[in-house]
Amino acid sequence: MFLIRKVQDTTNPLNRAAIAEAQRIMRAQFPGMDQAEIERLPDLLVNPLKYRFVGRLFVAEAANQKVLGVGLLLHAPDVGFCYLEILSASIGATGGGVGAALYERIREEAIALKASGLYLECLPDDTALSPDPAVRKNNARRLAFYERYGARPIINTLYETPVTPGTFNPPYLVLDPLQRETLPARADVQRVMRAILERAYAGICTPAYVDMVVASVVDDPVRLREPRYLKRRKPATIAPPALSAQAPVVLVTHDGHAIHHVHDRGYVEAPIRVSAIMSELDGSGMFEKLAPRRFPDRFILEVHDAKLVDYIRRASHLAGNKKSIYPYVFPLRNPNRPPKDEGVLAGYYCIDTFTPLNESAYLAARAAVDCTLTAAFKVLEGRPLAYALVRPPGHHAERHVFGGFCYFCNAAIAAQMLTRYGRVAILDIDYHHGNGQQDIFYERRDVLTVSIHGDPSFAYPYFSGFKDETGAGKGAGYNFNMPLPERITPEQHRAAVAEALKIVRRFDPAYLVVAAGFDTAKGDPTGTWSNGAGDFAELGRMIGQEGYPTLVVQEGGYRVRTLGQNVRSFFEGLVRGRSAPQLFPAGRRNGNSRKSVVMNERSKVEPGDIQWRDFIRAEDEERVRRLVAATGFFTPDEIDIAAELVRERVAKGAPSGYEFITAEIGEQLAGYACYGPIAGSDVAHDLYWIAVQPEWRGRGIGELIMRRVEEAVRGKGGRQVYADTSSSTKYAATRAFYLAQGFKQAALLEDFYRKGDGKVIFAKRV
Repeated sequence: MFLIRKVQDTTNPLNRAAIAEAQRIMRAQFPGMDQAEIERLPDLLVNPLKYRFVGRLFVAEAANQKVLGVGLLLHAPDVGFCYLEILSASIGATGGGVGAALYERIREEAIALKASGLYLECLPDDTALSPDPAVRKNNARRLAFYERYGARPIINTLYETPVTPGTFNPPYLVLDPLQRETLPARADVQRVMRAILERAYAGICTPAYVDMVVASVVDDPVRLREPRYLKRRKPATIAPPALSAQAPVVLVTHDGHAIHHVHDRGYVEAPIRVSAIMSELDGSGMFEKLAPRRFPDRFILEVHDAKLVDYIRRASHLAGNKKSIYPYVFPLRNPNRPPKDEGVLAGYYCIDTFTPLNESAYLAARAAVDCTLTAAFKVLEGRPLAYALVRPPGHHAERHVFGGFCYFCNAAIAAQMLTRYGRVAILDIDYHHGNGQQDIFYERRDVLTVSIHGDPSFAYPYFSGFKDETGAGKGAGYNFNMPLPERITPEQHRAAVAEALKIVRRFDPAYLVVAAGFDTAKGDPTGTWSNGAGDFAELGRMIGQEGYPTLVVQEGGYRVRTLGQNVRSFFEGLVRGRSAPQLFPAGRRNGNSRKSVVMNERSKVEPGDIQWRDFIRAEDEERVRRLVAATGFFTPDEIDIAAELVRERVAKGAPSGYEFITAEIGEQLAGYACYGPIAGSDVAHDLYWIAVQPEWRGRGIGELIMRRVEEAVRGKGGRQVYADTSSSTKYAATRAFYLAQGFKQAALLEDFYRKGDGKVIFAKRV
């Protein structure tokens, strides 16, 4: 079994390892491929303006993270097509369905991008173009593979004309129309051909060659070659797999959730909650419903104490069909001496008197975990929105205890899994404090926890959720509580959510987990606020507009009569916000801070889009630290130095010798520079730092910052700016940036940092 995963960034260690494995496969399977093309892969994923393609890398991974296959999809949003550059299984993994799974996932992505078609190249199976029988046989095998999906060579063009006369095996241009009934017009294909030849083959195809190939298209609409291989198959297998536009949201729920039914009077966490929601969601067209996969216990044990998990399992079994076990003694005075009696022991692990254990509690809670992880893995695969509709809920379950109708913290379990691939933010919008997430991640900085809830002075769980609980140790500053009064308006609630989203943007997560409680609704028996369906729609829109890959996990919500409508409205808003013209992320393709202007994917940023500052504040120290760390270029010591310069400037002012330019978009620090005069010189200045959030690169922010620095230096009477960087391959893009800004290499100090790694000094007269 393997997972098809979209690699979302190039900074996470697992992603970097996957990219390296993808490059290894490319070298092994395509020995004739230019090594420079292989080496550019990381840059291709983060620098679309440079290559004029948005790169999307898909890898097929085994359970041990071994990469079994790779697919590289290039999207040209300006022309509206997708181009499959690489599709290959690893040596030893061919014939196991890896290639087919990758291609089907890539087709789904192309559909989601509303591509006019999926184009690719295949070497020819005609004798005149490929005279070697062995090579031709292999070419035919690849063409037959794609033909199964309806992808065939475009005919009556000169695309397969060798660039160098007399050579063999020039590629066909193959079109997968993605099961559209009509083929594209001549002019559209001409634009596609020109884009492929000029972008993918820059420096290889001359302008005259490109013009010749483009002009050779004669059919309107274009024609595809008649099938050569499918006709040999039985008719039942000829049709390619059905492909339709994906529903916006993956929904995972467990049909057997109703086994957990506490019949005690007043117990509001009842099976009807899920059925009420599903009655509204069915038929909406927004959801693709999936059954949960079974996951091993290790995912639970990564966030919950093993003794707690074992007790819930054991006590649920022992309860049988007897009356539910409720805690009645809470042995807090001597926690190291737990009671032996199972009934008495309940109070050792439970924080309240209304979360019972019965024969179904463990089974239902365990199924909820499976649902949540299944949905989380769909997000990891590249689906933008997933919903785990589960009961019992989970956000009150801490590492060592359970309570509040919750046994296992579903959102935290999913977040922990996702942290292997990037930073995670948990936004809890339930009426009650998300004490489970807070407790589990309180001393960690890779998971941001933000909870908006009723003040613990009157709202469960009463003992946590205070504003001054901000994290500890490495997690200091990564836990935010926003306790609100007992009576607030929907407008006040939305204002709090807007503030919470600002905090999320500053954190710059790879994934967002929303602990979605609908007990903020008017009339909910466990809450005091007054949100209606329209308010939930607006909350969904606000969250969706952020653009993060988002997992929504069901928590509270107990007013059954309106619950389904409120959930549906929330997701309608979420989908609408997500699908609106994107206020594009200020940190990542999968969603970060953005400003209030509409920006196309990877579009150029204009000076007016940025809020500029030529001063630094104390609170910027941590923002600078996060930005520099996010680049993936610097050691911990270097990151500390960047933060230290901020502190010194704040403490000493201008005498420190450090000047700053900051570029903010919305609430996020998108980039900054630190510079200052060189002692002993009247005209020379040193550029100490210039850094841009990783996924803002390639959109002109660095250039704009550099321009501001140069203007500031001239204003101070300076005439020369110096900068330096490493000579290693890792910093090739940095050196290219300086050269592009008009700097010239002034010196090379060989072996400055270490053997083979020198210091390159650049200079520019301003």
